[in-house]
Amino acid sequence: MMQILKVSENDSGKRIDAWLSEALDITRSAAAKLIEGENVLLSGKTISKSLKVASGQEFEIEIPEPEPSEALPENIPLDIIYEDDDLLVVNKPKGMVVHPAAGNPSGTLVNALLWHCGSSLSGIGGVIRPGIVHRIDKDTSGLLVVAKNDFTHLALSEQLKDHTVSRIYSAIALGNFKADSGTIDAPIGRHPTDRKKMAVLRGSDNAREAITHYEVVERFGEFTHINCILETGRTHQIRVHMSSIGHPLLGDDVYGGGSSKFAQKNQNLISGQCLHAFELSFIHPRTNEKVRFECDYPEYFTKLLDKLRSTYQ
Repeated sequence: MMQILKVSENDSGKRIDAWLSEALDITRSAAAKLIEGENVLLSGKTISKSLKVASGQEFEIEIPEPEPSEALPENIPLDIIYEDDDLLVVNKPKGMVVHPAAGNPSGTLVNALLWHCGSSLSGIGGVIRPGIVHRIDKDTSGLLVVAKNDFTHLALSEQLKDHTVSRIYSAIALGNFKADSGTIDAPIGRHPTDRKKMAVLRGSDNAREAITHYEVVERFGEFTHINCILETGRTHQIRVHMSSIGHPLLGDDVYGGGSSKFAQKNQNLISGQCLHAFELSFIHPRTNEKVRFECDYPEYFTKLLDKLRSTYQ
């Protein structure tokens, strides 16, 4: 499938592999493979992955046919909020990994999607991530849109890049927020010493713009129920941003939210960060109409809110 992508003024000066990674919402290594496979052309000529793009340049990108999937179909129940010929919106449960990786070769959302959709998934994500346009962490629950074809995948990826996809999460954070609402504008990159973590990195070439808006829903003294609206979608963005302002998410052992006495006393309800993607909206690529989806809080989240109300109010 041939696509033509044009470099915007804001992206001028970026390395081609980094720019392509953002434009197609694929990993940088996957972008590099496209370039090395001579699937990216500028004025009909192949290019180097170290090339820096310039405003106005148009690149021809040939998306190769996907290789046979290395992930196997598995009959795992899916909570499908919506489905048509181009996409489906899924409510992912807490504890489910989105795509196979080291340590999680099966039981993932992709395995379930392959059973449900068969070969009707976009191939841009490669053999491990067919159909996957965006991801949420294993212990984060909630809404994901999945593309059934490359047309839909590319259109949704462009909306993610343009920040026209709206994603709203509900979270329980440690501490009492001073303001009822606010914005965290802090770049995020891979942690310099712990490669499994992300971190706020100001003034670093290895960090990408990250913006999270938040508003208080309910206060519990030592904890706060908040909604977070993502303007960008970096790995662990809400978890990192909230930790950076001194309000890590309840249950998040990675970023400092698992050590509270309340968490220790309620381990039966808490497993990982308390974070749920409850609202998702975007422009449907086929109809060009805005669509919006919601899902209820999962049972553990509702029980935690009830416990906090009975404990702190």
